[in-house]
Amino acid sequence: MEENKTFTISVYSENNVGLLNRISGIFLKRHINIESLNVSKSEIDNVSKFTIVVHTTEEWTRKIVGQIEKQIEVIKAYYHTDDETIFLENALFKIASNLLFDERQIQNIIKENHSDIVTVSPQFFVISKSGRREEIENMYEQLKPYGIMQFVRSGRISVSKSEMQISNLLKEFQL
Repeated sequence: MEENKTFTISVYSENNVGLLNRISGIFLKRHINIESLNVSKSEIDNVSKFTIVVHTTEEWTRKIVGQIEKQIEVIKAYYHTDDETIFLENALFKIASNLLFDERQIQNIIKENHSDIVTVSPQFFVISKSGRREEIENMYEQLKPYGIMQFVRSGRISVSKSEMQISNLLKEFQL
């Protein structure tokens, strides 16, 4: 039996209303949880890139990518393993301001985790951390005993180590 692995699915598409709903429906039908989702502008004008992280078998991932590519607005979809991509997530931690000065350990946590303070107010300060999910989780656990007022983490963003053929594909469409 094939083992479950983490896959990053990259979907290049026109930016149309309702596509996200249809894509999420493909996962829902197969009872596959989306671990992370990010939608952004891509390297190509007027083309959006969905970055979807799933934990399943390669066979299921291949089937899902095939279903996604059947959507009219989808130009091309790819999937990669973690070894084939460079990826990270971003997180923001909101902490009470008095802790920044009263708890010396907080400054050490910020420094040791290669994170940045992005704003300071009389009531709170905000720390920004970029990295792998495990690094963000580790920092969360270190800050938790001091009290986290708010926490948010982005979905994965990634680029493939190999060249993506999407630009060449689009040039062919335009000819």
